[in-house]
Amino acid sequence: HRKSVPARSAACRAIVHVDLDCFYAQVEMIRNPELRDKPLGVQQKYLVVTCNYEARKLGVKKLMSVKDAKEKCPQLILVNGEDLTPYREMSYKVTELLGEFCPLVERLGFDENFVDITEIVDKRLNQLQQSGCSTVCVSGHVYNDQAINWQDATHVRLVIGSQIAEEFREAIHARLGLTGCAGVASNKLLSKLVSGTFKPNQQTVLLPESCPDLIRSLDHIQKLPGIGYKTTKRLETLGVRNVCDLQAFPSAVLEKELGVSVAQRIQKLSYGEDDSPVAPSGPPQSFSDEDSFKQCSSEVEVKQKIEELLPNLLDRVHKDGRQPHTVRLTIRQFSSTDKWFSRESRQCPIPPHLVQKFGKESSDIISPLVDILMKLFRKMIDVDLPFHLTLLSVCFSNLKDLPSSKKGSIGFYLKQMSPPSGSGK
Repeated sequence: HRKSVPARSAACRAIVHVDLDCFYAQVEMIRNPELRDKPLGVQQKYLVVTCNYEARKLGVKKLMSVKDAKEKCPQLILVNGEDLTPYREMSYKVTELLGEFCPLVERLGFDENFVDITEIVDKRLNQLQQSGCSTVCVSGHVYNDQAINWQDATHVRLVIGSQIAEEFREAIHARLGLTGCAGVASNKLLSKLVSGTFKPNQQTVLLPESCPDLIRSLDHIQKLPGIGYKTTKRLETLGVRNVCDLQAFPSAVLEKELGVSVAQRIQKLSYGEDDSPVAPSGPPQSFSDEDSFKQCSSEVEVKQKIEELLPNLLDRVHKDGRQPHTVRLTIRQFSSTDKWFSRESRQCPIPPHLVQKFGKESSDIISPLVDILMKLFRKMIDVDLPFHLTLLSVCFSNLKDLPSSKKGSIGFYLKQMSPPSGSGK
């Protein structure tokens, strides 16, 4: 699908829902690679809480009793999943990795994340228009195999969103060894609903015209995210069992039964409308900025691009108030054979004397940071050979609070007594 890029529509959000495949089972297979091609279930109490796809092929299902699962598949290997620590740690690594691309990441349980990529899409669309480049390809599936209208800015934005979702999934696989599905749509509700259309390890983009079909495909009201168990039961007593029932139900009666705000919210959901923002939990784990371009093929240009990215990035770090202790450079090389352009990263600790300078006059720090980033660049690229980059990204991570109170001062002891930060806004 290659067509020209129309003008931007400001109204359209682009949200990605990332849902990891059989998450607990994948973590166990990473911890013990010998389990990888065997039917595997993760057990908590008397239930198989999840299982890998080898086990699913043999009839094992999620939340099946251990007894039934063993009957279905005598060769099933069971791992005790009562201790959630390894899953929690891996889960945070995924959220942190997504946060390197974009600050607006919202966790949903251990294995799901929403990412609001609207700004990245804006940026890429502007770059496409400025560069005169008129080619965009869709990554993954389009729900309903709907034809893309290349004159419709919303369609093009969501197609760019599908490319970003592909990059998320590639990065999660390359860095953490995990596969997952993704859904790309104009709000959280729709991105979550569409992400599971093709499983495992695939992704789907939903264009607005296919939204009614997706919503109507839900066979029960409880499959609509945002409608809980109690509300479902109350709706059932009113004779509302599926989405069509809810859409047709008189609003006034619903408001009387459930209260105005709940009634209006769930009726909006039944039409695929969801204004809720992607709400990051806690402060960002990293700050990054990237620039993509048609070609960058000399050390001088690379240095120039890095120098252009740093001031805005340092300003954001300064406003945050914490000091980063790690810096990473990511590049993407052009490849005519590899359909999805490959990213590569190198990172290193920031020297302590430079860490102290963060938050002060940023002009002192730019030159030594450029030197560090150029060293990282040379670890990835042999500059004596021709190269062709299409993206550069700089990221500061491992953020820590300023050491404002020295041990021995009363401030230090008060700080020790205060509750841990990060629990609230």
